[in-house]
Amino acid sequence: MADFHQNGNVATLHNLRTKSVETLNHELTAIGHSRKIGLILPSLYSELEGEALPKILDELSKVTYLHRIVIGLDRADEAQYRHACEFFSRLPQDHVVIWNDGPRMKEIHKRMDDLNIDPGELGKGRNVWFCMGYMMACADTSVVALHDCDIVTYDQELLARLVYPVANPNFRYQMAKGYYPRVGGGKLNGRVSRLLVSPILIALKKVIGDRDYLDFLRSFRYPLSGEFAMRMPMLPDLRIPSDWGLEIGTLSEAWRNLAPSSVCQVELTDNYDHKHQPVSEEDASKGLSRMSVDISKALFRKLAADGTVFTEEVFRTLKATYYRTALDLLENYQADAQMNGLAIDRHAEEQMIELFAQNIMTAGQVFMDNPSATPFIPTWSRVHSADTTLMSDMLKAVAADREAFGV
Repeated sequence: MADFHQNGNVATLHNLRTKSVETLNHELTAIGHSRKIGLILPSLYSELEGEALPKILDELSKVTYLHRIVIGLDRADEAQYRHACEFFSRLPQDHVVIWNDGPRMKEIHKRMDDLNIDPGELGKGRNVWFCMGYMMACADTSVVALHDCDIVTYDQELLARLVYPVANPNFRYQMAKGYYPRVGGGKLNGRVSRLLVSPILIALKKVIGDRDYLDFLRSFRYPLSGEFAMRMPMLPDLRIPSDWGLEIGTLSEAWRNLAPSSVCQVELTDNYDHKHQPVSEEDASKGLSRMSVDISKALFRKLAADGTVFTEEVFRTLKATYYRTALDLLENYQADAQMNGLAIDRHAEEQMIELFAQNIMTAGQVFMDNPSATPFIPTWSRVHSADTTLMSDMLKAVAADREAFGV
């Protein structure tokens, strides 16, 4: 993967294999004395029972520069929350498990409802949003990183390379986005990025014309990676979707709030693999089908907010343009895979392109039916202005859960 290519929109920081992870860790530990570094781990309870998370904790236990780890726990009852506290207790860093389904956090949700502040539907975005709020309420961290809990190829170098660009005070970057190749089991993976995001961005440019925003998104080698690192001043005014549009939504916020020169993408690892979602052709509320709808909606809403006018004719044209573009790119992916001794199921991927094409129309219809829907969770700045005690009360709620039920 190593090369010297720069696209001109955002900086690309490559892995040229000339600095060891031990050196990176040493530098970050020195930096961490004055610039505290935190980590957010959004987790479903089911991930505690998988193969990836125990290995992730093994690697994190070796990391000396992390000041705090905040784990957001979704879909857990009381017994599962107790088990989660025990499960994460081997982390040597200061850490906390936010029980999002617990009665105290539900009371925080109710207070938001009473203020007409909607934290969005249950999902990764909402989980991350509450973790960010907790980290801000602690008011002692300079840099926060985020990554998923299902990375089966995880090692500590991934985290070190992710946080280094924003932790290093000599760098200007406010946000870093990770990228990597998606290869596993002898196959070329990354289906949604390859078969939806790349072709729809090309198709949007053909249909609605040049947009700096589209060029910005196309600059990222893996726009759907779940790995981000940000300097804390970015967080209070961050608007993110609560659903599968989180990654695209976060990049959109970087486009809105930061100069492109303040954003970088960084090569994290030679290979990356995680839990693979089912396609769910029969149920658009699940799996990659749901993901494709959420991502498309996030794109349409951001472009509409920037002045793009969408009509049914535009969506029909976009569907046709996307379909042809995706098939053309599939030829390239197949050649790339074959040259590298990897497999692609051409029939299955063409079926997925057909599904995504239909889901573009579905997302367009959802947008047309309710164009005034609020696309993002409100910012924590708004929450704090509406209720100046809520963030501190959230800290107390999490601490009370830990005292009552934790270990």
